[in-house]
Amino acid sequence: MGKSKKPKSKCCVSKDRCKRCPLRMLKEGTLPSGYTVKKRKLVKVDKKTAKKLAKAA
Repeated sequence: MGKSKKPKSKCCVSKDRCKRCPLRMLKEGTLPSGYTVKKRKLVKVDKKTAKKLAKAA
């Protein structure tokens, strides 16, 4: 069909989340690897953080 779109860099805080909302993508598991969401903003995961997240999961 088509490539999945990149997530927005910041959540727009709309009641019904848009398709590119980083919070929605994180919940659905469609967020690209190497990224996570902190305080409604998309952030790149560094190696230290990635190890912590993998250990916690």
